[in-house]
Amino acid sequence: MIDTEKLSAASLCSGLSEENGTFTCVYCGRVFEAGEVFPIGGRFFDARRAAELHVATHGDKLEQLMQAGEKALSLTENQQTLLRLFASGLRDAEIAKQLGVTPSTVRHQRFVFRERAKAAKLFLAVWTLAEEGKQNRTAQETLLAPHEGAKMVDERYVITEEENQKILENVFYSLEPLRLKVFSKKEKKKIVILRQVAAQFESGRTYTESEVNEILKAIWDDFATMRRYLVEYGYLDRAADGSSYWKRG
Repeated sequence: MIDTEKLSAASLCSGLSEENGTFTCVYCGRVFEAGEVFPIGGRFFDARRAAELHVATHGDKLEQLMQAGEKALSLTENQQTLLRLFASGLRDAEIAKQLGVTPSTVRHQRFVFRERAKAAKLFLAVWTLAEEGKQNRTAQETLLAPHEGAKMVDERYVITEEENQKILENVFYSLEPLRLKVFSKKEKKKIVILRQVAAQFESGRTYTESEVNEILKAIWDDFATMRRYLVEYGYLDRAADGSSYWKRG
């Protein structure tokens, strides 16, 4: 899942988040560190260009955003089709012909989309100002942010800082070193456990499967199940052949 809370509109459009010259793919979380050189197709590129080439491998950016934000966007199939046609650069008359409607209907829908975008920008500003008071919240009120790779954000992620701490105390023998007592079947507890385990991995680093296994063995005996859950819940990503893993975000 794309972390829309932390990303700017520019990052969502480009597919890249930049910080201090380091670029992170917003779709899969792969990091391209500043100062490194990356081999691609027999040539070598700096972090920015390598990141841009990587983002292109994910396909159409509009499709990526619509799929990742399907629930939040609440677009009907007809609206999705219209947005794709708008993005294609077709004239209103050509779009109308394809859809079997009048050009005025297409123009009206474009107007509706524009007004919706204006309202979204206004709400973002209002919410930003409302959030300025968050420093006064207690641990009972402050919610943890879902991790960047979350596949589906729902009630499982409604976890306060206080709940998080209580769960950690109950399911782990110790936090330093990290040693799991029991892997709960309850979804909220599972999220807390995986979040803590994922923190043992470094962002921007690529791990072999054996390296992942060694880290997980020290935490819980059933390392294969833990590895599967980390990938399934979007905390780790991996190459198609399973040869390498990296932390999302």
